[in-house]
Order: sequence, then structure tokens, then C-alpha cells
Amino acid sequence: MKSNSISCLLLASGATLLNIGSAHAAEILVTNNIATSTTWVSTNTYNLIGQVYVQPGVTLTIQPGTVIASEVGGSLAVTRGARINAVGTNESPIIFTSKADVATWTNGDPRTGTWRPECNEWGNLTIMGRGYISENAVAANTASPNANNIATMEGLTASSPTDTKVLYGGGNDEDDSGSLAFCSFRYGGKVIGLNNELNGLSLGGVGRETIIDHMEIMNNVDDGIEIWGGAVNLKYISIWNVGDDSLDIDQGWRGKVQFGLIVQGYSALAAQGSGTGDNCIEMDGAEQSDYQPVTTGVMYNMTVIGNPGSNATGSNGGDHGTAWRDNARMQIRQSIFMDLGEKLVALDNIDGDGGSGYGFNGTTSWINLWTTPFSTTSTVNAPAVPSNFYQAQTSGKLNEIKDTVFFNNINTAAYTEADARGVRTKGQNNVTATTLPIAAITRGPVVNPTITLAVKPVISIDPRAANDSVNAVSTSPNDGFFEPVSYRGAFSSTGNWLCGWTAADAFGMNVAPPGGCVIVGVCIGDVDGNGTVGASDLAELLSAWGTSDIDLDGDGVTGAADLAAMLGNWGLCN
Repeated sequence: MKSNSISCLLLASGATLLNIGSAHAAEILVTNNIATSTTWVSTNTYNLIGQVYVQPGVTLTIQPGTVIASEVGGSLAVTRGARINAVGTNESPIIFTSKADVATWTNGDPRTGTWRPECNEWGNLTIMGRGYISENAVAANTASPNANNIATMEGLTASSPTDTKVLYGGGNDEDDSGSLAFCSFRYGGKVIGLNNELNGLSLGGVGRETIIDHMEIMNNVDDGIEIWGGAVNLKYISIWNVGDDSLDIDQGWRGKVQFGLIVQGYSALAAQGSGTGDNCIEMDGAEQSDYQPVTTGVMYNMTVIGNPGSNATGSNGGDHGTAWRDNARMQIRQSIFMDLGEKLVALDNIDGDGGSGYGFNGTTSWINLWTTPFSTTSTVNAPAVPSNFYQAQTSGKLNEIKDTVFFNNINTAAYTEADARGVRTKGQNNVTATTLPIAAITRGPVVNPTITLAVKPVISIDPRAANDSVNAVSTSPNDGFFEPVSYRGAFSSTGNWLCGWTAADAFGMNVAPPGGCVIVGVCIGDVDGNGTVGASDLAELLSAWGTSDIDLDGDGVTGAADLAAMLGNWGLCN
């Protein structure tokens, strides 16, 4: 099994970090699908012309510090059976953005960029995998888990009825679509039709062997990150100013998230869902709610900052902190929800795409999910071995919000449904705070995207834990993915992992703490995804970073020991 990312300090000793902002030698127009394994190098910029696919059996490697700057219509999709290795660093992130964004940089340095209320300036990155999904739109799909269940990826257009490049889904939750780390996605999106858009980062049927670590979405016309099925895990995600839901989960995703920052706002002067933020976290269980697998996940250390609007009740701002639909089951722990426009917990029940809501066809009711142990699985359309499908939750109830701080949620119905489900009762270890749970936040003047909508944009934050967030009651588990920390929210009281690599930092929205930032790295050992850590991983790393094979440990052989030496020098883990 690939070593999922675990944090450690990124040290520069023993390695030369590639820096963004140097003069790029050439702009490469990417006009054709990628049919052979290819490396994009940091000395070029890449301009996607139209929809570009990485074809099955092919690996696209992108060096740290590479800029992919495209125009309207340019987009990248990784098909089932293909891989993308886009592993940047804190000092040299990989930036996917628009030509219009690059035009605001001084001397090609993205750290000099300027935030603009824009989106739709290019497309997005879409990754399609072979994990299980629950989608009833395809007539041949079954209600019980089936390796033949597939779906067409939102935002992509098939070239013919037999075009398989746009499909996701399958029967392998361990599927490996590659590794992404320290990537910033800016000013993207594309609207094809109603409920058919490109999100900032789209993940369809992506397996848990895929690494998604240190991802930023800044401005997008639709959702920030949307996940359909599969079991991919996310760590260190920052989502700002997107035009619909910040984090949207659907079709039976069963995974984990830790360290997530959501800042609601707007990416264009338009309605909610088309430029102004809607829900912070939206969770759909399955397209038809009695299908399995059903969305069942766990999130630790989320800092969720909503849009409170401009009136006394917050009713003209953003929508909900968490919206629940079609039997979704989710545990949220050690987090912060503040400045929400509407409800902390909203029972939307159905998603508008044909689902039948909680309790349909004998499935567990909405009310009972909040008191039902995590180990209880539905017998309706059940898999033969449920434990093979539901691995993320290991304690507690199927639905819960625990050990979390709530602050300045002023809508008159902010806690109505949450209180009905016992979220703020004794024993949940939640705090309705009277003091700011992060170090600092500054909002700008009210902006009105529509006559009835108002945004009080966040222009700067110091997101470190403060007051009731500094110490949690519990500690997150040490399970190989989650990091065992005992604070609430995405940041400790001393560390700020936004520094250096994000647009939020470049645009002056991130306030670095006194004494500087704690730089968090990423651990990736099995780079090529073949199940072992060895010489081929070293070769792939060196190729991506433009370096010849070298005998790092001096034993006369290039192999696994050299990989360990390289990772150790970089402060990474093998």
C-alpha cells in the first residue's frame, strides 16, 4: 500500500529547492491528448488548448515550480488507468491558473499576483479512477456495489457514444491515480449546462492509493473540490471564494479529510452556485439514496468560515455550514464553524437530481443516524462484506459533530436542526464560543453580487487556533493517515501551513504569524504506485526534478537506499 502523506518539517538541507518566478524559456501549447508518458518541466509554461486528456496507461509528471497557464477552454483530465504525479514543494508549488492571472505577476513571480473577482478563465483538473460509485443515471448500473457501475464525469463531453475517456467508476477502491502535493488552482471553471460544470478540482471514483495533499482552490465558478464516489483521502486543503459549494461530496465517497480551510466569498458578481458561495460542505449519500456504497466519511480539523451577509440575521449571505442529503453519513470532529450565513446543520434531504432522501426503502432515518453506532451498516442493497467498503469511520455514531467550536453564527435558525440532533448537548464536547476561535480576521466592505445577496469578503486572516480552539478535548487518531493533534480547526496556535505556496499568501490574504511559518512537507514513498519503495521511485523523482541518477549514499548502487537518503535530506518520509 502506498504510504499516504504524513506531515513532517520540510528541510532544505541536502537538496536544492526549485524556485518559481525565474524566467521561463518557452510557452508550450498543449493541443493534443497525452498518449505517452511525459514530463512537464519548470523552465517552461504550459498552455492547455481545449480539453486535454491523459490517456490510460500514461503518466504525466509535472516538476515542482511548473506553471500551467491557460485560456478559456483549456482544461486537463486524467482518465481511468492514467496517472498524474504533480508533486510540488512549499518553495516551488505547481500552479494551474489563467493567462489573465499571470498578467498580474511582476517579472513572472506568482508571489506578486493580485486577487480579482473573476473565474471561468480556464477549465480545471479532473481525475477519474476505478473506485466504487453509486450512480443511478446509467441504466445498466445496479443498486448494490458493482465493479461495472460507471458514470460520465460532470463537465466533460463525450466525443461519441463509445467514448470511454469521460467515464469514472469501477471496482477498485485502492486505485492509484498518482500523487498531487503543493498545487494551487486559480480562476478556473466552466459552465456547460445546469448541474454540468467544471469544479476547481474534480475527483470521480478516485481510489485511496491516490495522494491529494496541500491543495488550494482560489476562485472558481462552481464548487471548490467535488468528489464522486471512490475512497480518496484529502489533507491540507484550502478553498477560497468559490461560486458554489466549497467542498461537495457525492455518490458514495468513503474517505477521510484532515486540515481543511474553507473561506466563503465570491468569485464573480453572480448568483449562488454561479459565482457566489452556497454551502460550505455539501454531502450527498448517493444519487438514489438506497444505493450502496453510501457516502460515509470522517473529517478532522476543519476551519470553516462562512459568509454572514450584511443584515442582523445573516439571511442574505452564504448558505449552510453543512448540508446533508440522500443518506450521507459523516463525522466531523475537532473543527471550527464560524460566521455561517444560515444553518450549522441543514437537512436538505434530497439533492434535486432524483434521489429520495433519508429513510427511503427501509434505510436508516435521518434522526436515527445521529444515534446509530458507526459499525451499523444498512442491509438494503448491501455489499457481501460491508467492512471492505466502510473503513473510514472507526468509532462514534454514523452522523456526528463533536469537539468543535461554533462562533458568530447569527442566523435565527443557525442551531435549530443541530440542537434537535443533540449536537450542542453535554457529552459532545462542543463549544458555542463568545471569543474569536482564530487569531485574526478582517473583512472588507459589503459587496452585492445580486440584489438579494451580500458578501462581506475576507481580505485577511491569521487562521491559527485561538481561545477555545487551542486545546481540543480529544486527540485525532494516529492511523497512518490522520495526524494525532489535540487542537480544534485546521491550524495549531503556532503553525500556519498556508505560507509560501498559496495564492492566499501571494495575494496578501494570509497573515504570517510572528516568527514566521511552520512549513509542513509531504511524505510520499511509493512514487510510481507499484506497491514497493525502490529504485524506480528514485528514478521517477529524479526525472521529475530534472536530475540524473546519482548514488546518494555512496554505496556504488542506485536503489532504495538512495531514495531513503533523498527523502531524509528533504525532511520527507520513506
